Amino acid sequence: MSQYYLFQDTRKCIGCHACEVQCKANKALPPGPKPCKIVQVGPKMIGGLPRSSFIFMPCFHCEKPWCVEACPTGAMQKREKDGIVFVQSDLCVGCKTCIRACPWSAPQWNPQSKKVVKCDYCMDRIDQGLKPACVTTCITHSLQFGNADQMPEIRRERHAQAVASLEHSAF
Repeated sequence: MSQYYLFQDTRKCIGCHACEVQCKANKALPPGPKPCKIVQVGPKMIGGLPRSSFIFMPCFHCEKPWCVEACPTGAMQKREKDGIVFVQSDLCVGCKTCIRACPWSAPQWNPQSKKVVKCDYCMDRIDQGLKPACVTTCITHSLQFGNADQMPEIRRERHAQAVASLEHSAF
């Protein structure tokens, strides 16, 4: 399991896709591959109004990643120091085995390079002490990134703030 965790507060996401765009720009990707993507759920009628939810889908950096096991060349790797799963591009031969192995469709085909790309939490940025590009561009701050052991605290704080705002608006 990765020592990092990317958390989305679905109540805040408006489906603007800024995270997708920033990810693609950061990795200089052509049209097609989306290392992270927003999936729309709905619309469905709630209180007589159509509502949709938006789910952020990056790579989950699995504890035992199927994509790493499936890769015949060793291009798909997991960093030992922090558990980030990434593609060593110069080793990728474009066989797409990792794409077929991942149940989440995290590895994506880049038709321009004829190689696989995927979310690697922008590990070049993390190594510089920065957050992933998708997190820094999220206009509603629905994406949070940090050490996995800090995320339960962030979730508790968000829940407490939501409850407090509901109680305050009830008066």
